Amino acid sequence: MATVNLGEALQNFMHQSKLRNGLRAAQIEEIWEQLMGTTIAKYTEQIKIMGDKLYITSHHAALKNELAFQKELIVERVNEAMGETIVKDVVIQ
Repeated sequence: MATVNLGEALQNFMHQSKLRNGLRAAQIEEIWEQLMGTTIAKYTEQIKIMGDKLYITSHHAALKNELAFQKELIVERVNEAMGETIVKDVVIQ
């Protein structure tokens, strides 16, 4: 039986786990203010990932409009911050 260190075992588990997107969304929420600014972060209610789409929820029409114009920028910033291509599209809700 091959030995695997704990870090590798956790990475393998997360890669195969359904929890992966939830953890990635939590990581994005933690850095959301740095990525998008204080005002946008303040009025963002929820961030989640399903497949390769980032879902951003807000009840403020002006913010939704602003985010709609910044979809490509959001994709770039999130992927750069995460160090890999996680998000290919953004859905504003």
